[in-house]
Amino acid sequence: MPSDDRPSVAVVLPGTGSDADFVSRAFTEPLACRRVRTVAVQPDPRRVVGSYLDALDAAAAQHSRIIVGGVSIGAAVALQWAGSHPLHAAGVLAALPAWTGTAADAPAAASARFTAARLRADGLEQVTAEMIASSPPWLGRELAKSWRSQWPHLPAALDEASEYHAPSADDLGRIVVPVGIAAAVDDAVHPLEVARSWSELLPHAGLVTVTLDEIGADPAVLGYAGLEALDSVLHTI
Repeated sequence: MPSDDRPSVAVVLPGTGSDADFVSRAFTEPLACRRVRTVAVQPDPRRVVGSYLDALDAAAAQHSRIIVGGVSIGAAVALQWAGSHPLHAAGVLAALPAWTGTAADAPAAASARFTAARLRADGLEQVTAEMIASSPPWLGRELAKSWRSQWPHLPAALDEASEYHAPSADDLGRIVVPVGIAAAVDDAVHPLEVARSWSELLPHAGLVTVTLDEIGADPAVLGYAGLEALDSVLHTI
């Protein structure tokens, strides 16, 4: 794109049960290196997708062309919005995509449904303690913080995410906006196969992989990986 048409703002969306703090740390530093300011959206757990779309629409109205991105469901919402707003979306940074089309039995959706049911049955404190005990330390700390910030509406937010219809294979084939995908090679909840499928189905997409340990040490590896993948498609952002 011409130098005077470079986007100056990126809007990034958290994953299920996550928060603006995590996506800010994932994307702010990498984008700042490109002179792009990051707006990290705090989800409204009562209407997660609606709150994301409101933020994207508002930013596009103010800035015209923006970069959009996110993690997990945030990546899917950002990509779907970009497909519907190609004149406003300068590029997409999609980190850890979780599924294509209907969630069905996708690991991330199954986990969200299970966690929502457990939260309703046993409460926040018990389920959080069990999650911390069974998760990598960095992930346990992240989710314990974000879960508390979304309580008591967290179960509804998890259910909403598990029912979200991500872009289908046909949808992906019609999205002309350039996309940089960051995926973890060892993330069972966000399978690498999904990211590979997206990169093959999207007309203009690149894929760069990282590991969960690298994300835990510094979430910004997701942003840097996404930009590296985007650079392979479009070198002027």
